[in-house]
Amino acid sequence: MITISLCMIVKNEEEVLARCLNSVKGLVDEIIIVDTGSTDRTREIAANYTNQIFHFEWIDDFSAARNFSFLHAAGDYILWLDADDLLQEKDQEKFKALKLSLDPAVDSVCMDYYVAFDPLGQPTVVSKRNRLVKRSRQFQWHDPVHEQLAVSGKVILSDIAVSHGRVHAKSDRNLRIYERRLAHGVALSNHQLLQYAMELTANGYYEKAIEIYEAIIADPTSYFEDKLLACDRMAHCHHELGHKEQELQSLLKTFNYDVPRADYVCRIAYYFQENSDFAKAVNWYLLALKLEKPNDRLRSINNMAWTWFPHLQLVKCYGKLGQLEHAYKHNEIALSYAPTDPNVLENKQVLEKHLRRKGYLK
Repeated sequence: MITISLCMIVKNEEEVLARCLNSVKGLVDEIIIVDTGSTDRTREIAANYTNQIFHFEWIDDFSAARNFSFLHAAGDYILWLDADDLLQEKDQEKFKALKLSLDPAVDSVCMDYYVAFDPLGQPTVVSKRNRLVKRSRQFQWHDPVHEQLAVSGKVILSDIAVSHGRVHAKSDRNLRIYERRLAHGVALSNHQLLQYAMELTANGYYEKAIEIYEAIIADPTSYFEDKLLACDRMAHCHHELGHKEQELQSLLKTFNYDVPRADYVCRIAYYFQENSDFAKAVNWYLLALKLEKPNDRLRSINNMAWTWFPHLQLVKCYGKLGQLEHAYKHNEIALSYAPTDPNVLENKQVLEKHLRRKGYLK
């Protein structure tokens, strides 16, 4: 059986660190905590789980801190987590089985990352991460913010999921890191440029972000997934600025770089819905329902767009159009995804009441 080192970098994580470590302490052979300057009880809490707690002087570089944590690992494989991550019980069991059966020839195990959840606890945004890597390969982290672990060799996909357990408070920390690097004349890679634009967007600098998104889209060397994301984020910027036509055109540009995808098609549908053009919205939502969900992407996938979201929006749109039979049909489908959701249950009661009056239901 392989041995596993858990490597984490932390700062002021007293609210969530114990939850994370409790979820994995029985799965790993050692725990390595690298603290980058906590002023709360983080180090005290970590000491309840390990004596391997190290200080890393913060230099505005997450990759440098993660690479430092990897240097202290002694296990056959390294598992990395953030303090607000955890393994749910079903994933703990899967991880135990993986540890017992993993072929030592495997260089990396890619796992799902549940980034966000709906009110019923179902994952809505799912991405993939190279989460468990062979220590002897000495894989390195790159990029100071939104860092990436570069792996090669034999990579397997696992059905184990790591769950993100916190909504971050708004912060300009990452934006300030990028701004300082730019001020020192550091050129940003395409990936870093996209992330910089997204930090600008998150902090309300929409016009400046749009300029960068447009440059990424126009660059023939940009990865098509980056162009798709740039189109989506640019549409959001235009929406916030009240540029309705530019918002729609940004969304339609996604068709230049990939087959129609339900997440972007639903965004187009919602554009028309917001503008009270419910007939057009219905047609776009119906198109979304016909699209096949991609299963081979390493970028984030918004599960809502391939499950309950278009059905629930069709309930609203058909309701506005007075087509209550269609609204009821799609509400029943939405109910199959969320059988205890109070809003969907209320829709059912209201629609059944109206349909009985019209004689469509007994």
